[in-house]
Formats: sequence, C-alpha cells, structure tokens
Amino acid sequence: MERDEESSVAYLCSPDGTVHGAVWLANHRSAPAVIDLGRVNAGRPPLMPRANTGHPAGRRPLGQLTPLWFEEGDGVALYENDDLLAVIPGWADMSRGMPGYAKDAIGETPFAWALDEALEGLAPRVAKARSYWQWRHAEGSWASFQQFVMGHLDGALGPAGRYWDASGERMPTVGITERPPHGDREVTVLSTVGMSCQRMPTVEQWIDRPDAYARIELAVATHDDPRDAALLLVWLAQYPWHSVTWLGHGHTAKWYHEPETFPFGPEYSGVMLDAEPPDMPDMSGFAFGGEAVRWLWLQPWR
Repeated sequence: MERDEESSVAYLCSPDGTVHGAVWLANHRSAPAVIDLGRVNAGRPPLMPRANTGHPAGRRPLGQLTPLWFEEGDGVALYENDDLLAVIPGWADMSRGMPGYAKDAIGETPFAWALDEALEGLAPRVAKARSYWQWRHAEGSWASFQQFVMGHLDGALGPAGRYWDASGERMPTVGITERPPHGDREVTVLSTVGMSCQRMPTVEQWIDRPDAYARIELAVATHDDPRDAALLLVWLAQYPWHSVTWLGHGHTAKWYHEPETFPFGPEYSGVMLDAEPPDMPDMSGFAFGGEAVRWLWLQPWR
C-alpha cells in the first residue's frame, strides 16, 4: 500500500519487489481534468482523472484495510472495513494495461478498471477465497485432509512407511509419504501430501479448463534409498506458490544444486513431469474442492 495526502494505491509484488499489479484506490483531493503525468513520472501515487472517479471532489482517507488472498496466492481482494474496495487478480499486468479493479473507478484507465463492471466474474472468486481460508484456518482441517490423502494412497500403493515434513516453516503445508514395495510392485513410491489442498497459481492463464489441472500431487519411484528421492519432492513441493507458476504434464525442472548431488545421478540435469507413465500405479480417483487431483511422476531428464 502507498498513500500520500492526495491519493492511495495498492501494489501486488513479488518478494523481490517486482510489481505485478497496481491499482488506484482513491483520490483525497479534487480530481484533475486529465492524467497528471508529472506526478506519475515522479513515482508518486497517481491521481484519477475527474471523468473516471466516483468521487471527483476526493474522499476521506481510507479506513481499516484487510487483504483477502485468492486460494492460488496470485491475486488479492482488498476490503475497506467490510466493503470490497479493490481486486488485483492473478492476470493483472501493468505492461498490458490491466492494472486491477477499484470500487471508485469508472471505465478503464491505466490506473484502475471499474470494479462494479467485473463483479459478475470476480464476486464468486472472492467468495470462494473467503470460504477456502475459513476452512483452511479451522481446527482440524489439515489433519482431516491429510487423512483423506493418506487413505487414498493406502488403497493405491499399500501401507505407508515413513513420513516427512517438506514445508519447513513455509506455507503451504506439504508432507511426503513413503510407500515400500507392495504386492507385485518392487519399487518404493514416495508422494507429496498437501499440494492438492491449494490450487496452483496462473493455471487459468494457460489452460481452458483450469479445474482439471489446478490441483496436483507429485510422486517418484525408486529402487535406491528413499531419502534421496525424497529430496526431489522437497525441492518441488512448494515451488508453484513460491515462484507463482504451475506444474503440469511435460513440464521440466532443472536441478538447482551441483550435478553430483542430483538424486537420479549426475548424468541427468533435472526432471520431467509425467501424468500417465505406463509402468507406474494408477493414482487417479482422488478429488478436493470438487476438482480432480492429478499425480505427476518425476522422471529423469537430460
């Protein structure tokens, strides 16, 4: 958030400070007839021109502001007290003239688009985000979800072995379950537990049916020490949310450390994700939030 005596603006930024979306919120003095380019070029919060603000005479300083993150983490709704003030969605992009939506904006400008004209599409997203975080913060929600995933994997892979936390102290919460050889399966399978509890960012910007691809878990099979293979899952388990991207079938990821530390061997440079490897167990049949969960298998990639 940024404010001076004349206007207020909200920014959606990466941890390194890169601005992905910026939306004007309010003028606090009389609006100018046209865009004040001198103010913009000086890096100060913009003033909305008179024709594009619902308060041409300006409005009082903003009240209590509260953010509500989209489940994916790539967009945010901003409330003033209990009123929806602005939305910066994941598809906001200043370079393409898509700043975000503001309650007091009229029409479309480089600083904000009218929120009321977009509510038909945005209101359900905001309501869904509120419901998701209410559930996520409720007592016992994670334990219940974890139990459902583990039960599904019991049926698909057999009894569990060890379990590791892959989160550290970062969100979202993700664990790793080990499934030793069982029945005719001679390999140990490791799977994440928790990635599918939260939709991945940006999927809807690339896929026509994001509901079929937004929730995933990762799996890897090994004949060797499972603890080595588990490092691959620790590496990628929180990657979508911390890098604001998504993982899907055919995607590749290059190992971040020295080649000799790569669990598949130094002759490989990373992994490729495979949704339907022919020689791996069928993991389908699990859903969360009304959306199917896909298991993506990590395969060595040169």
